[in-house]
Amino acid sequence: MMQQFQGLIGLAAVLLLAWSLSEDRANRPGWRWLGGALLLQLAIAVIVVRVPAVWAAVGVANQGVAAIEKATLVGSSYMFGFLGGAPLPFALAQGASPPLIIAFQILPLIIVFSALSALLWHWGILKAFVRGLSWALRRTLGVSGVVGLGGGGTLFLGVVESPLVLRAWFATMSRSDLFAIMAMIMATISGAILVLYASTLGNVIPNAAGHLIVASLISLPAALMVARLMVPGQPQSTEPAEPDLAYDGAMDAVVRGAMEGVQLMLAVIGIIITIFALVNLADQILALAPHVDGAALTLKRMFGWIFSPLMWAIGVPWDQAPAAGALMGTKAILNEYVAYLDLAALPAGTLDPRSALIVTYALAGFANLASIGLLVSTIASLSPERRAEAAGLGVKSWIAGNLATLMTGAMIGLVTPLV
Repeated sequence: MMQQFQGLIGLAAVLLLAWSLSEDRANRPGWRWLGGALLLQLAIAVIVVRVPAVWAAVGVANQGVAAIEKATLVGSSYMFGFLGGAPLPFALAQGASPPLIIAFQILPLIIVFSALSALLWHWGILKAFVRGLSWALRRTLGVSGVVGLGGGGTLFLGVVESPLVLRAWFATMSRSDLFAIMAMIMATISGAILVLYASTLGNVIPNAAGHLIVASLISLPAALMVARLMVPGQPQSTEPAEPDLAYDGAMDAVVRGAMEGVQLMLAVIGIIITIFALVNLADQILALAPHVDGAALTLKRMFGWIFSPLMWAIGVPWDQAPAAGALMGTKAILNEYVAYLDLAALPAGTLDPRSALIVTYALAGFANLASIGLLVSTIASLSPERRAEAAGLGVKSWIAGNLATLMTGAMIGLVTPLV
């Protein structure tokens, strides 16, 4: 029973830490608003995960991911041959499996889903979802129309694309609204990347796509709560705002979406190569230090020690906390995709199913150091007069995004029974 509600410690710790980092501690939100935001997170977790009919509906996303994977494999096989998933032109040794080449078989998902998202936006389907989610955030949490629209956009668009929906309002929105939008972008994952992560986790987390969608939904009110504590302010207007993103036609949407997907895919390749190289360099340097417990120091071991208490606080058993902490450190400092790759490669039994689920939710956000530069530069290009302000809020938004996803992990732990 104690372990089931262990996540309450994490929720309290996150809120206390966010308040301690506030620009104006005396101007914190009211207890009623804070309680309502917590209840909203819990309600989303309970309704979506614990109600079979709702979870079955969310589970359709997994079928969608499978369909997109199958379709993408057709294109990558044609372009890259057996490297992209086509039949091998040679026989494998007995018991061997065909090679999985991430760059040619997995990452092209980003291109296809980016083009598909742009087309669905042009047809008004995604735009309707964004408006609906914006309305829900305005009605439940009383956020401004711009923040509501930003929340809806972050669920489908990435770090660079989300601000494009709001380009008309950056010059006039309040500091607290700007920070709330930055925090929500950091605390969620976009549709194109979600498909990539779901494909990566498919073998270790059943219905991974559904879980990642739910993680972003829970993280929206969590990010708004943390943002309101760290940079307090009242909403300017709760009137709805219309998205500022349009295409000239269906073909323009497909072409522009595909081109943006190519840029994102190349960025992911570059970041992953660089991160793996830097981690290896760091491990080579750390290996020169005295060994601890008979083993060389590594970046992952250090992350595990630093982040273990946080992962225990959100519901992970202490004996599994070092492994979970290493994953959270990898996500926060390096990149969440690298963390998910590491999660998928963990030896069986390292994390029990409940802990693996908590970690999956806690990792589901763009809050890494590289995203600070991407987000700040995008906002600065759209609104040059707010460049300095966005830059000043960059590290704070990274902290807020990680605190929000930790809250999300704690929430899912509260509603997931022990096994």
